[in-house]
Amino acid sequence: MNAPPDPAQWTCPLPLRDYPEIVLGHGGGGQLSAELVEHLFVPAFGNAALSDLGDAAVVDVPPGRLVLTTDSFVVRPLFFPGGDIGSLAVHGTVNDLAMRGARPLYLTAGFILEEGLSLETLGRIVHSMAAAARLASVQIVAGDTKVVERGHGDGVYINTAGVGVLAGGRVIGPAAAQVGDAVIVSGPIGDHGMAIMSVREGLTFESAIVSDSAALHDLVATMLATGGDVHVLRDPTRGGVAAALNEVARAARVSIELDEAALPVRADVRGACEILGLDPLLVANEGKLVACVAAGDADRVLAAMRRHPLGADAVRVGDVVAGPAGRVVVRTTFGARRVVPLPVGEQLPRIC
Repeated sequence: MNAPPDPAQWTCPLPLRDYPEIVLGHGGGGQLSAELVEHLFVPAFGNAALSDLGDAAVVDVPPGRLVLTTDSFVVRPLFFPGGDIGSLAVHGTVNDLAMRGARPLYLTAGFILEEGLSLETLGRIVHSMAAAARLASVQIVAGDTKVVERGHGDGVYINTAGVGVLAGGRVIGPAAAQVGDAVIVSGPIGDHGMAIMSVREGLTFESAIVSDSAALHDLVATMLATGGDVHVLRDPTRGGVAAALNEVARAARVSIELDEAALPVRADVRGACEILGLDPLLVANEGKLVACVAAGDADRVLAAMRRHPLGADAVRVGDVVAGPAGRVVVRTTFGARRVVPLPVGEQLPRIC
């Protein structure tokens, strides 16, 4: 892996070297903007479509249906255990495509930079983003940069768009859940949200809580390759598993029942949630998925997931059942049932 860009080593005209921090001129479309593109973004994201530097990228797309998504990333802090805003932007966009069963191909990236952001910090973020894109086998083929005045941003915000291709006639979406489906989670929940909280609030636990941020498209491809009937895939980001499953239950007009004892939560995350009064079901994830799979195929899909590094701890946590449309219920360890509502707001602001 290449070392992060070092502004002091960039060979470029004097104006860029004279500005170790972002200034308004970097977003003005003139010489400073051009130097930022030439000496940071193009070398980091370099590919033929981007290097052409046209007003839009021209790319090849395999046969199939196009899958499009867009997302924005405003996480604070910019760097956290297990990731940063750059890698998170790639993972989040790739995962949105993967949750429709698509193979991610291309991304775009728009950077909203705050005046005063150090070029070294921007270089670290861009380098991380480029490395994440390479690992996910996607190309960042177009982008844009704007600069806002000091005090009008938190260093950098990133907006992305993603393009993928979906072969065949498979339909995967929240409305496709069916009564009798098994509900599967790919691993322990709540890691990302609690990692962000621990850094933001300066909290110390017995062990470091690390974000689960990861690109899930290869895990999804492994699941689909089994031939199992996968009806729903969701990445439980903001609002956690609770929000994702409430959206599925409402879209498919079904009920979902979860087994509290089966829900995978790491001991340190569970302890942190108890201290802070948070429900792990409501805490964000950035490297986990929730699936609704035909009951007869669930064991086969689970076995394949567990052979994949990102699904090694996958577990069946509940079922899709007939009942009041849009309701999610947890069967507690005491034999009772509690309704899990769709969150009204967000427990952990600025987690992505």
